[in-house]
Amino acid sequence: MSNLNEIIFFASFILFILMMLGIDLGLFQKKHHALSFKEALSWTVVWVGISIGFYFLILFHGNWIHGTDTLEELTNRITLYRHPIDITGLSLDEAIKLYNKNLSLEYITGYLIEYSLSVDNIFVIIMIFMSFNISPKLYKEILFWGIIGAIVMRFIFIFAASALIQRFAWFLLIFGGMLVIIGFKMAWEFLFSKAKDQIDTENHPVVRLVSRFFRVHHDEHAETFFIRKDRKLYVTPLFIVLMIIEFTDVLFAVDSVPAVFSVTQDPYIVFFSNIFAILGLRSLFFLVMDVMNRFHYLKMGLAVLLTFVGVKMLLHSVVKISTSTSLLVIASILVISMVASNIRTWLRKESR
Repeated sequence: MSNLNEIIFFASFILFILMMLGIDLGLFQKKHHALSFKEALSWTVVWVGISIGFYFLILFHGNWIHGTDTLEELTNRITLYRHPIDITGLSLDEAIKLYNKNLSLEYITGYLIEYSLSVDNIFVIIMIFMSFNISPKLYKEILFWGIIGAIVMRFIFIFAASALIQRFAWFLLIFGGMLVIIGFKMAWEFLFSKAKDQIDTENHPVVRLVSRFFRVHHDEHAETFFIRKDRKLYVTPLFIVLMIIEFTDVLFAVDSVPAVFSVTQDPYIVFFSNIFAILGLRSLFFLVMDVMNRFHYLKMGLAVLLTFVGVKMLLHSVVKISTSTSLLVIASILVISMVASNIRTWLRKESR
């Protein structure tokens, strides 16, 4: 019965997401246009609001996800996904309330991690667009299909990783080690690397791979992914950029998805938090473009965040950190990095 409830809940979630994608990303809007700051801000508020609304849905009805409505089923889920709670001696109502509260905290913490890491992803996407001289009016369509691809890839990655974790408990240690290494690498680049990241538009591995299997028409003014010429089908630079963005998202998933698994091992909660963060990526992209120079210390903050969750995973069998404590630490790291960035910006203005 629980499997049927999972299917129904998950199917309802996917249908809702598809409906919102059709509205938000302009599936029914044919005209290309650059998203204004006001429109981006409005949709950012909408997506953040929906994400917070989903938190309250889980808070009051999180047991719907797996159809857990008995003490035995709750105990099995808590054991299977290693939730840091104990329902021994509680009534069914009390156990469900505690279970839902923990589940909602896991979701919002995972969402906060994924959403903050998305900002770093956005910087790379901006660099890709600029390197390939993509017109701003085409950003929206490319990001639409990029997000669709990201949803599919995250689904595969998350549930495959969950299966590995359930079968091999030591897999968490691999994830933890990866995150610590990535965190230190990010901090090193922030502190000591003075070179600006660049995209080699001719020798990028994705460019070479696409050129090997497809005919490429080098029309920088093309506004579609494919064009037909002399009865032959060609891909355009837009298609290549889309493939690079998909490739980049896979690389980012290697650190962001394990980071959420440090908070919860329930693949549904990991998926929900990832998807809501990704769906807000397009509107956040246009906001970040306007304020990207204000968050100087964000990269360092993300490095500390990844290192923290990596160490948490490595020590999960020795040191038990509650979900609420993880949320507090992660939120504090992000707030400190943003406040420090704003202070730096203010001081630079005052010194002029």
